[in-house]
Amino acid sequence: MKDEHESRSKIESSSAKPSLNNAISPTFCVAMLKNGSTVKIEGKAEEFLSTIKESDFAWVNVQVNNFEEEGSKVASLLGFNPSIVNELVAQRFSGYDDHTTELGLLLPAVRVTELDVEINKLIILIKGNIIVTLHGEHVTRLVKFARYAVTFFKKVPKNLDDIDKISLVLIRILDENNERNFDGIRVIQEQGEQISKYLIETTGFRQQLGADIYKMKHALISYLEALWATLDVVHYLRYGDAELITDDAIILQKIGMLSSDLTRQISISEQMSSVLASGLEVLQSIYNNQLTLLNNRISLLAVWLAILGTAFIVPNTIATVFGTPVGDHIEWQVQLVIMFLSTAISVAAAYWVVKKRSLLPPKVD
Repeated sequence: MKDEHESRSKIESSSAKPSLNNAISPTFCVAMLKNGSTVKIEGKAEEFLSTIKESDFAWVNVQVNNFEEEGSKVASLLGFNPSIVNELVAQRFSGYDDHTTELGLLLPAVRVTELDVEINKLIILIKGNIIVTLHGEHVTRLVKFARYAVTFFKKVPKNLDDIDKISLVLIRILDENNERNFDGIRVIQEQGEQISKYLIETTGFRQQLGADIYKMKHALISYLEALWATLDVVHYLRYGDAELITDDAIILQKIGMLSSDLTRQISISEQMSSVLASGLEVLQSIYNNQLTLLNNRISLLAVWLAILGTAFIVPNTIATVFGTPVGDHIEWQVQLVIMFLSTAISVAAAYWVVKKRSLLPPKVD
């Protein structure tokens, strides 16, 4: 027994100060043992069973490749009904499944790369004194939080009931997931700044700008769906109705703070959506203005072609007449003067008619 406690103390000391050079395993267990010590071990889920039995409360994080098969097996191994995982995975973005003695939550884990919003699934299972998180390989936020999980477990008051302790761990996990989700709006804002530069361009980037604005709009909608889904789950928890969730007013206030943070982020996202709609209106105005300018240029060209056509038709007709025997009685100098004057008069007359009837389009800058 002494050797076992010594080995655990070594594990605790090594996990409290993890090396930045060593990769953290995505499958681990953090536990507060009944003797008051805190441990963090990495490995496979079946290797955590003895530690869980000797713990006051524990958190197990497991990375799975397939929720339906591998996730169900892990849940069954840790003492959960495997069907709870299948019921949660069947939901789109979020889920809340209360089996009285077991509680399952499904939350979206958002990852934004430029304007590509990827929504992954994060499953949280609670039973007795254990909380289990299941996720795919693209969800790394909990692995990063594991660096500080031992310290957090030490700060949990030892005089609390087990349900209060697990609730505090749950709130901390929810908060970590929310904070990483909130990073998505910052990425979308940065991309929005890049797109806004195109709005001052009145000539180029038309196809690129239209595609980017559509992507940004789609990213915002997907991001908002994830936030609303998370808020739905938090609303289920904030009153402590489930048997496995604390009814302590102070702890429930922390859940209320999570709800407030989500509401604020949703408000920011909706504001961005309004700004994007304004940008689309500006873009439409720019395109309409460019179309008007183009139409004016075409109309102006058509009018001048009509005037020039008149200038060629009249002298051509007179020259045809002079080509007949009638022209033999008129000196060539007189013919030249007549053709010149008729051309000038016809052009002036055509221009006057166009001007008089306001057929000329507005002046193009």
